[in-house]
Amino acid sequence: MALKVKAQERIQKIGKYAGQYRYVMMPDLYIALTQDKVIKEAALRSGVSKGVMQACWDAAGEVIKAWATEGHSVALPGLGTMRFGLRAKSVEKVEEVKAGLITSRRIIFTPDVDLKDELANTSVQITCYDRDGKEVKRVTSTDPGTIEDPENGGSNENQNQNENGGGNQGGNTGGGGDDNGGSQTGDDD
Repeated sequence: MALKVKAQERIQKIGKYAGQYRYVMMPDLYIALTQDKVIKEAALRSGVSKGVMQACWDAAGEVIKAWATEGHSVALPGLGTMRFGLRAKSVEKVEEVKAGLITSRRIIFTPDVDLKDELANTSVQITCYDRDGKEVKRVTSTDPGTIEDPENGGSNENQNQNENGGGNQGGNTGGGGDDNGGSQTGDDD
């Protein structure tokens, strides 16, 4: 299984690259799964009936909502924790503190270490599109998830790997055509 990412050539409107075309990466999102689909799959995997799973799902949702709105950090099995948060303006004097200073109420999700590790170890498939929407390259990443930042000197781990002949591996997937009948062009750089 791999995460699907698209790199779309777009003109930058702000920042140091304003006015230039640059490839911008973003998740290539799948369709949203309905609650019914998730419950059906969970029932199948656990061996309990769909009705029982629906009742458990509804009860867990109500408990999580109640506890999170009471200020608790609530565990989400296999995922992490969820809690209530907010953004607010600061004031100098205690007399000025009021609910109207709150600018937004948010839900904060903190993933488990295992989930973060799973994400870091999942390969990435990048499909590149030029400014006209034409597919120009596909890359499959089999790197260890280490982050490189060439604008700030890169990461030490990647620099050491590259000096020792390791580093990120990637390249075009397949031998000249893609699954949709198109061709692949471009360099691996």
